[in-house]
Amino acid sequence: MTHPPACMDQWTRRALLQAVGALGLCTPWTASLAANWPSKPVRFLVPFAPGGTSEIVARSVAAELTKNLGQSVFVENKPGGAGTVAMIEAAKSAPDGHTLVLGHVGTLAVNPYMLSNPPYDVNKDFMPVTLLAKVPNVFVIHPDVPAKSFQEFIAYAKKNPGKLDYGSAGNASAGHLAMEYLKLVTGISLTHIPYRGTGPQLADLLAGRTHASSAGLPALGAHIRAGKLRAIAVGTQQRISGLPDVPTVAEMGFKDFETAQWYGILVPAGTPLDVVKKIQEESLKALKSNAVTERFATDNAVGGGGPPSEFAAYIAKEQKIWSRIVKDAQSAPIDSRHFRLGPCQPGHNRFFLALKAYAPKRAKQASNSATHRCFCAGLAKLASKLLRANWWAWPACKGKAAKLCSRLSFT
Repeated sequence: MTHPPACMDQWTRRALLQAVGALGLCTPWTASLAANWPSKPVRFLVPFAPGGTSEIVARSVAAELTKNLGQSVFVENKPGGAGTVAMIEAAKSAPDGHTLVLGHVGTLAVNPYMLSNPPYDVNKDFMPVTLLAKVPNVFVIHPDVPAKSFQEFIAYAKKNPGKLDYGSAGNASAGHLAMEYLKLVTGISLTHIPYRGTGPQLADLLAGRTHASSAGLPALGAHIRAGKLRAIAVGTQQRISGLPDVPTVAEMGFKDFETAQWYGILVPAGTPLDVVKKIQEESLKALKSNAVTERFATDNAVGGGGPPSEFAAYIAKEQKIWSRIVKDAQSAPIDSRHFRLGPCQPGHNRFFLALKAYAPKRAKQASNSATHRCFCAGLAKLASKLLRANWWAWPACKGKAAKLCSRLSFT
């Protein structure tokens, strides 16, 4: 298809900027940009809803950058579409260093292989700046699950295939990948319920509407200490100081198992190299600050701050690992066009959970990821009507699900 001249000019300009950046050239325009950066507030896009590890890492670093730069660096949550919403917006932003995006394992190492038609190209639309942090994955269950340990949980899940649900921050989120990896190596069957961030999925887990999850210690620590969630394992090769009594999955008989969340800064392709270098240097200063080092120590996070080339090599290594895992874990790539249908809406998830209780056979059909997306899409018109009646409140949701299942003869 032929684009109109304006669009051609836009893409020609971007291609030219990419070429300039790749060659390390410096035009008067880019030199001025680098010298004056930042000349206005800086947006820091986070691909998930508030309340999760990604936001905690981003806000910790953004607060220090704001102190050091004399300009506001503000975090803007852009959840949805397995992180594609934020990534697309970042890719389309001006390549001047005033839009940063928090990349992580899902958006950078998994989406290219999990999605059949990814709406962005990790290796062409972005420039890596620096790795910010690696955070251990913690596997938790609700206290009502009849299991006191990792071994008991695996045994219970095997005796009750498909009975347990686990929530995640969304398709291709770090928690989703960690749980699928666990399912793959242990042979258990759990139903995935995707949300639009760690915060929303934790709300349902704490309420007992889902049974298990995996997330970073920053988001889970307080709930574990309060006894509201039970930590059964960590994804690191060695136990972590924050949870010294919690075993690793590796020591439970799966010696090669290792999974962690990691986060880094990227900018749109074509951003001048001098600006990229300055962002990396300022990020390193932020990571060395007392506030960030103390927070990371509490959460057992390992700070980064290395050069762009180091982060690029790390992304490439992770892509190689996760491409194999994705291939082993699913039969076909997910069509990213389905994400616009909103499968991660809390109301859709709660309807599915209620449906599972009242119509297990129908829910089993809907638990297939592709069927689940289409099923949720089919609820769109019904949802718009029921939303006005506060249908998404859990008690009302259960009642509506029971009546609807009966009326439609879902058995």
